[in-house]
Amino acid sequence: MAPARRFSARLRTVFQGVGHWALSTWAGLKPSRLLPQQASPRLLSVGCADLAKHQKLPGKKPLSEKKLVPVGTLVKEGGRVVADLSCVGVEYIAALGGAGGKGNRFFLANNNRAPVTCTPGQPGQQRVLHLELKTVAHAGMVGFPNAGKSSLLRAISNARPAVASYPFTTLKPHVGIVHYEGHLQIAVADIPGIIRGAHQNRGLGSAFLRHIERCRFLLFVVDLSQPEPWTQVDDLKYELEMYEKGLSARPHAIVANKIDLPEAQANLSQLQDHLGQEVIVLSALTGENLEQLLLHLKVLYDAYAEAELGQGRQPLRW
Repeated sequence: MAPARRFSARLRTVFQGVGHWALSTWAGLKPSRLLPQQASPRLLSVGCADLAKHQKLPGKKPLSEKKLVPVGTLVKEGGRVVADLSCVGVEYIAALGGAGGKGNRFFLANNNRAPVTCTPGQPGQQRVLHLELKTVAHAGMVGFPNAGKSSLLRAISNARPAVASYPFTTLKPHVGIVHYEGHLQIAVADIPGIIRGAHQNRGLGSAFLRHIERCRFLLFVVDLSQPEPWTQVDDLKYELEMYEKGLSARPHAIVANKIDLPEAQANLSQLQDHLGQEVIVLSALTGENLEQLLLHLKVLYDAYAEAELGQGRQPLRW
């Protein structure tokens, strides 16, 4: 029987609560490079208390991180999705190994104590697969460049994305963990800044927008110091809707950042009048009103978890 070569998904985290994800790469996958996969019961990091008590199953060998791919990886072949490794422990047979040959030891016999005969093995399957990563998180922070998303993620979690006073400081998604009572952990993803026309792949738009697809609910982060800040929300929803129908209609909250600036005070009342819904006004720099955001984030998560349980599915756990 030819051995099966598999991909397995694993959630990779660090102790500070930041998820590091690699960008999409082309990989020529050959059987010699794909190692046999055994399902591992310890597919989450030691930071996940609910799975720390799991013991290794008999006959199963733990895999090193080099043999695993992050949760949320899509496997494509010729532009077609052949596997979606969106859950911990999901496996995919990427290539089949060739039948092994027989060495000279196989031909050892009483009348042939030093055989020199052998048979060659058969070549295995070769495929070229494209691995595309889509970040998995509960909440996704969506906003234009320099809206303060990275600063906000640093304020509510232990994540430490780069922060600077110029746009496009964040070039890849960062995931921070927000802790609540009862060992509840909510993952919040900092999506790199989206610009107008992102759905047409302007400014690496598709590379950033695809990470929003797996977010269960959204946080629209608005720079309150800019003129007519309500247009930011309209433009962001338009870009999401043009990229994927129904994406802008997911549960969300409007976060108005930079209330500590003088010009932001004048724009607040106009923003509330134009949107006609609750706006969470805060300052990521000074920490003003962060409690309201954390409470609203918990409300969004509870609604998501209730909906998942109502459909017989378990909510995403970190």
